[in-house]
Amino acid sequence: MNKGLQTSLEFVIMLGFVLFFFFIFLFVVQSNMYDKAEQRTGLQLKAIASDAQSEINLALEAGDGYSREFEIPEKVGNRDYDIQIIDEMVYAHTTDSRHALALPVPNVTGNLQKGKNTIRKEEGEIILNQ
Repeated sequence: MNKGLQTSLEFVIMLGFVLFFFFIFLFVVQSNMYDKAEQRTGLQLKAIASDAQSEINLALEAGDGYSREFEIPEKVGNRDYDIQIIDEMVYAHTTDSRHALALPVPNVTGNLQKGKNTIRKEEGEIILNQ
């Protein structure tokens, strides 16, 4: 009887250790996945802001009469975000404020919007969505 009780107790203790290490492993994996998702969101936001900056710089270098349409995604990954031009900076940030980025651009009339954007250059002035 004593031998059976000892075996049962050893089994329960071993099962406890196995479950403990299993949950630690799951926690570490989940933490890494979250970190990777955050990093990916930051990179995507940077790419969107950089693309907008490039479109504006391209219009600056082009001659009068230049016109082009380009798209800005509705979401960064699965997150909402805002993008706008403030004080000659393309400012993009997620609505939860975990990621933000500002890139310099020349003076622009108008502002960026999610979805379709139209950029043109008239009389040396860069005009967005007007």
